[in-house]
Amino acid sequence: MHLKQFIGIMIFMTTSTINATEVQPNSSVKTFNSKALYDPTPYGYSHAVVAGNIAYISGQGGENKNGKLEDDFAIQVRQSYKNLAAALASVNSRPANVTKLTTYVVAYEQSMLDVMTKELKALFGDHLPAQTLVPVPRLAIDGMLFEVDAIAIIESN
Repeated sequence: MHLKQFIGIMIFMTTSTINATEVQPNSSVKTFNSKALYDPTPYGYSHAVVAGNIAYISGQGGENKNGKLEDDFAIQVRQSYKNLAAALASVNSRPANVTKLTTYVVAYEQSMLDVMTKELKALFGDHLPAQTLVPVPRLAIDGMLFEVDAIAIIESN
């Protein structure tokens, strides 16, 4: 893909965001924002995008519904997974339908893996999706230490 095509796609993606309550009957791509989470639209994205029976969940950090972010890594990881569960529910999916996770960790150290694994198993139980851990120097919000995004299947009713 050429840079101009990539930029065009990114511009399209950020300008085509709709709210979960809006309906576009002729569109095969729909966006959703959970009312259980903070409003992401001022920042130019949606919590989830559904294309067909695939849900793409945006990175969920450790901030609560009011945007408050605790300093503790374990608390942020726990809240991130709660946020992920809320985003999945907004598109009628659930943790058992997640096929892929990507986690981003600031200043990663091996000891953090135990915290992440504990919270992952609390949400996913024995269903452990494919996962990639990416150590990063920082995330979108100052003080954010952990973020997780997901791809999930939506079961037909």
